Amino acid sequence: MLSVLRLTAQAARTRSTQSVVPCARSLALTHGPTRTSTCTSLFTARSFHASAPAMRTLNQSMRNTYKKPARETKAAALEGCPQRKGVVSQVVIAKPKKPNSAKRKVARVKLSNGKTVQAYIPGEGHNLQDHSVVLIRGGRTQDLPGVRYKVVRGALDFGPVVGRTTSRSKYGGACSNFFIPAVN
Repeated sequence: MLSVLRLTAQAARTRSTQSVVPCARSLALTHGPTRTSTCTSLFTARSFHASAPAMRTLNQSMRNTYKKPARETKAAALEGCPQRKGVVSQVVIAKPKKPNSAKRKVARVKLSNGKTVQAYIPGEGHNLQDHSVVLIRGGRTQDLPGVRYKVVRGALDFGPVVGRTTSRSKYGGACSNFFIPAVN
């Protein structure tokens, strides 16, 4: 298919170099060698590209001029780190966006790199207060605008969710009813 497109492109280019081509109708009307009439051909100059317009040309590829733009990180305050330590400056109760209705707990945290962010406090109940040292990770809360970080449960001054039996790794603690058999 591609070779057919290239051949038609070459044929169109060679025909476009000839500005005026005699057509069969005009040749039939002529009476002798002295009278020549010309008309434009059906294959006049026409822009035709075998490649899609978004693709690079061969010359651009050889010169290597195209640089793919770097994707912006969604958790910019972490500066490429998986977590950051910070100090809680304020604990706030926020209301979510329109279809949802709740009281979401949010902490204002001053990070170790000097930036101040809002971080969501996951789970039921918390022991956070001003000047608590916490660990912040990335991950936005969908119905709270501007909250793009979460506080890690069970790390530093922030306690785990008490009595949690499912998804314990996300809420920082061992199961309260975990049975350890006694060794005789």
